[in-house]
Order: sequence, then C-alpha cells, then structure tokens
Amino acid sequence: METDLPQLRKNYTKVVEDKKLCDRLIQTLEKQNNSATQVAYLGALQTIWAKHTPNPVSKLSTFRRGKNNLEKAVKSEPNNIEIRFLRHSVQKNIPKFLGYSEHIEEDRRFLQKNKHQVPDPDLKNLIEETLLLKNT
Repeated sequence: METDLPQLRKNYTKVVEDKKLCDRLIQTLEKQNNSATQVAYLGALQTIWAKHTPNPVSKLSTFRRGKNNLEKAVKSEPNNIEIRFLRHSVQKNIPKFLGYSEHIEEDRRFLQKNKHQVPDPDLKNLIEETLLLKNT
C-alpha cells in the first residue's frame, strides 16, 4: 500500500486518537522509498506513536527516531512549508520536558510568512489551525 501526501494530510490529525491508524501509516512509510516530506510525516507519526506506547523505554526511543526523521527532512528541504508545518505541530504539542522546542518560533514565523503560497486547501487548513492553537 503506497501512502501519498493527500492521504497523509487527511489522516494526520486522526492519528493522535487512532492508535491503529498511526501504526498502519508508520508501517507503510517505513517500507517505502520516501520523499523528504514523507520522511517528515514518518517522523511526526513516530513522535505521536510515543503517546500510544505504554513502555517508557519504547516511548523515548520512538520519539527520538521521529525527531531524527523530522530533522533529517528539514535539513534536506529547509524551505518546504509542509515539512516545517510538521515539525512545528510536533514541537508545539509534545511535553516540554522532552526538550524539543527550539524551532517553534522560527517555524511559526516561516509558516505565517509562506502559508499564502500553499495550493492544497487541506494543508493550508492544517497550517492555519496549528498557528491558531496556543502552545501547550
């Protein structure tokens, strides 16, 4: 099963509550040759998966894998608004004690400045929603 960007966008907000969907998307992305944007989705999903995992060691290792994938994607395509959106949404929503929040403001400014260039209405809505949410 190939996972395309429209499908990932549609399911991105659902995976926070839907453990099976999150697991299925991670499994699929791990098996395919991914673009930088798909690597960013994989990373974001892995950080979300840490919420679904009861084992504290697994939580942390999964979170770290996700963080590394997100950073790899940003490094690969630093001006990709979708990748920056994913990193911003993760950093905004994870607990502060994980220490992964150094790019929140930088990404917020980047998203504010560039959101008008997003042609996909679903992605544009996701970006606008995350910009409206207060930091947790």
